[in-house]
Amino acid sequence: MTAATARRILTQLRHDPRTVALLLVVPTALMVLLRYVLDSAVGFSVVAPALLGVFPFTIMFLLTSVSTLRERTGGTLERLMALPLGKLDLLGGYALAFGAVAVVQVVLATGVSVLWLGLSVAGPLWALLLITVLDALLGTALGLLVSAFARTEFQAVQFMPVVVLPQILLCGLFVPRDSMSRLLNALSDVLPLSYAVDALTHVTHFAEVDGTLVRNMLIVAGCAGLALLIGAATLRRRTP
Repeated sequence: MTAATARRILTQLRHDPRTVALLLVVPTALMVLLRYVLDSAVGFSVVAPALLGVFPFTIMFLLTSVSTLRERTGGTLERLMALPLGKLDLLGGYALAFGAVAVVQVVLATGVSVLWLGLSVAGPLWALLLITVLDALLGTALGLLVSAFARTEFQAVQFMPVVVLPQILLCGLFVPRDSMSRLLNALSDVLPLSYAVDALTHVTHFAEVDGTLVRNMLIVAGCAGLALLIGAATLRRRTP
């Protein structure tokens, strides 16, 4: 059931070239734009690791939340749940489908950043790709969770300032987390995007894969799994 759901979502995406372009082209185009705005490979290597986490996270959150809500309001979700299909099967199918897209998105953006734009990576490239994929999956899981609480697509987008923007502001992109006040630092410690950005920064600056890096990756993966479980528990057949 999970695989069948994933195939259905991927088939729908294949017939929607604008969404595919948004998913695959926009993150890479934004990285290219950033590189030439900074006009420095050194400056790009400082900022780019965090944005390799922020861009896929944000785009996957928006796409997943709106797509899932559209299926509920259109009655597709209600028809699917009339079948012997568990809630985790349904959300797992969505996560599998969007996760496959996220892998392509991340490989493209990371490959262009490293091979063309001059992003310096001290650690193994597989670790950089894995962290970025986990971050995109986190955005997917949170989008699925948020879709359970929205009644319209506009409301789903309105969750972005609540769920996404605080994480971007507190993840260390603009100000190092250890330079923040005690309260803001404590808030950043409970937001999963902070650990994704920390992991991406670590793998671009240090060659070794240490316990801290592994811990950060496990936290991001755990938060994505927890969001899927909560989303399954709160999933409704249709929006009233």
